[in-house]
Amino acid sequence: MKIKVLFIFILCIPLFADSQDNKTQQKNPYDVNYTAVTQQEPFFQAGDQALYSYFFMNIHYPDSAIAKNIGGNVMISFDVMADSTLSNIALLSGVGYGIDEEVLQIVKHLKYVPGIQNGQATKMNVILTVPVRAR
Repeated sequence: MKIKVLFIFILCIPLFADSQDNKTQQKNPYDVNYTAVTQQEPFFQAGDQALYSYFFMNIHYPDSAIAKNIGGNVMISFDVMADSTLSNIALLSGVGYGIDEEVLQIVKHLKYVPGIQNGQATKMNVILTVPVRAR
């Protein structure tokens, strides 16, 4: 008999455990709604091919880089602001020999179409990889 009562009691525990009144629960003030919808990422208006052509036409390789035939990828991070300007331009990885600084100078003059989030132009981060080859 005791086993039957104990068994019934164990089966009823889940029914009583979830009987809290939802009205007494307070909302956590640190809960954040992360439902931002990105409708358009920032992009170079003339297209990627034109962007890389712009780099290849405007980069000036230092003599030391040409002598050592330096090549590789320069990775840059920057924020595209809502007004199409760039800010927080930073070098993530580079090849050295002054090539990184040349790429940074070129990036400073670029204009991007800003990203659109929830129907409004907004600041977004872009990471750009530029292949370089000193010849």
